[in-house]
Amino acid sequence: MSSTVSSPTRTIRIASRKSQLALVQTYWVQEQLQKAFPDRTFEVHTMETQGDKVLNVALAKIGDKGLFTKELEDGMLNRTTDFAVHSLKDLPTRLPDGLMLGCVTEREDPADALVVHEKHKDKDLASLPEGSVIGTSSLRRLAQLRHHYPHLSFKDVRGNVITRLKKLDDGEYDALILAAAGLNRLDLSDRIHQSIPAEISLHAVGQGALGIECREGDTEILEILKVLQHQPTAYRCYAERAFLRELEGGCQVPIGVNTTIEGDTLTLTGIVASLDGQRLVKDSVSGLATDAEKLGTELARRAKKQGAQEILDEIFATINRS
Repeated sequence: MSSTVSSPTRTIRIASRKSQLALVQTYWVQEQLQKAFPDRTFEVHTMETQGDKVLNVALAKIGDKGLFTKELEDGMLNRTTDFAVHSLKDLPTRLPDGLMLGCVTEREDPADALVVHEKHKDKDLASLPEGSVIGTSSLRRLAQLRHHYPHLSFKDVRGNVITRLKKLDDGEYDALILAAAGLNRLDLSDRIHQSIPAEISLHAVGQGALGIECREGDTEILEILKVLQHQPTAYRCYAERAFLRELEGGCQVPIGVNTTIEGDTLTLTGIVASLDGQRLVKDSVSGLATDAEKLGTELARRAKKQGAQEILDEIFATINRS
């Protein structure tokens, strides 16, 4: 990869959260861009978000996805940083005025993963003893797993990946559900006990991909970010984000997706589930990958007609009451 970008003396400032996973991801981006543009300087600027600070309250009770992005976005709008690296699943589908999704990187494994305590090393989700305590902070995972495994008990877990694994190993939980992508990026793939298939748990919108957010109209930064854009992943994530945006859901709503591309055809499957896992609305749509956002919007509108809106209204009412 070679640079055609002008102004080689400008230092590019990259915003990142301080968590270990966020830094691993951000340093990877920095490394790739430094290789592509050796005459440039790329600096990482770390900051703590509200979501990083409030760890004793379930995410569903304290706000939406902006919890993990607002401080980074303020830095870009104030021009103290030039772009921010996010786990795309944490990035709201509606961005602040003046900011845009500048790049989507190639996707890691988007599946959810089961991580078990040593005493359950011969078990999977189906064979874990009745009442086993499963840690997850995701209502999406909670609803789908309750539907398939009503014999299990679920408990909220907060903190970064390392903190959660320590709680598991200390015996606070029998198992955890984590994103396979995060474990892989932290060189913890050996902790993945079971990759949960899509027919059991559809993954989060954007899970496994990195989303790089930048200022609208910053042509120099957009040109630089082109080297990291992975178009097949981008099409898949554009469809997923359009599905979520049309449903007006956030990270605290049980909405799951799965996307595939074969040739020019993109297939998107989406699910909306009630918190108790008793009601599921699930459907799929296929079409040209270049029409990704239209496909996502179409699937969301179909889901609403099948009862998804009623489920979401009930969930929002429950969250607001609590």
